[in-house]
Amino acid sequence: MQTGTLHVVATPIGNLGDLSPRALEVLGKADAICAEDTRHTRQLLAHFGLERPLVALHEHNEEAQSARLVERLQSGESLALVSDAGTPLVSDPGYRLVRAARAAGIRVSPVPGPSALIAALSVAGLASDRFSFEGFLPAKAGARRERLQSLAAEPRTLVFYESSHRIVDSLEAMVGAFGPDRPAVVARELTKLFETVLDGTLRELRERVAADANQQKGEFVVIVEGAGDDADARLAEGMRLYKALSAHLPPSTAAKLAAELSGAPRKSLYGG
Repeated sequence: MQTGTLHVVATPIGNLGDLSPRALEVLGKADAICAEDTRHTRQLLAHFGLERPLVALHEHNEEAQSARLVERLQSGESLALVSDAGTPLVSDPGYRLVRAARAAGIRVSPVPGPSALIAALSVAGLASDRFSFEGFLPAKAGARRERLQSLAAEPRTLVFYESSHRIVDSLEAMVGAFGPDRPAVVARELTKLFETVLDGTLRELRERVAADANQQKGEFVVIVEGAGDDADARLAEGMRLYKALSAHLPPSTAAKLAAELSGAPRKSLYGG
């Protein structure tokens, strides 16, 4: 018996006109569609006059559902995997199903399309030849600060997703970890009616977003320029090490060790 295919289908991040003709064809022919939120996907299908069986697949049931879905694929059914918006598996559920399908010898085929990550990079005007996608930052302030500090010396452009209720706090934390003058871009509600793309230093962006309630609504992609080569990277790494060491050592000793390990000037880390 010939096995089916698992199609990984990108759907619009806002503008419904971005759904490709191929995606429409695949969704219309699939035996079933695996959806992060079946209510949301049902509305999307209805807009295009489609009606297909839906299977809920989210972070809470993916492990259990994957085995059953692989059995359906092995029996010859073809399934489509979608997320609520954009390309599945990018900060969304689905990798366990894809992994299980591939392990079972099932064909997994991408149907490419919208992605907030790539859309934001394409309009940011920051280096995009090398970048690091960091997804969502931790919700707790301490963990968020530690994650950002660990990235302070990263030379690649950094890309984050963020939610409306944490955007101001995250920009504040980025100012602390990367410095107030690091260039960045805040892309909000991409492809939607109230799309905005703001650029400036992290300090300028934090102040602008904090002062405007409208700029705190919606879904965000934050893109931060990577640490400069050599001196900038050494200083960023030195600051990260100093903050970690000073929790356990006298400031002057922590600065000395951080400077030796990173190559950053000691006086830039601690004024003593």
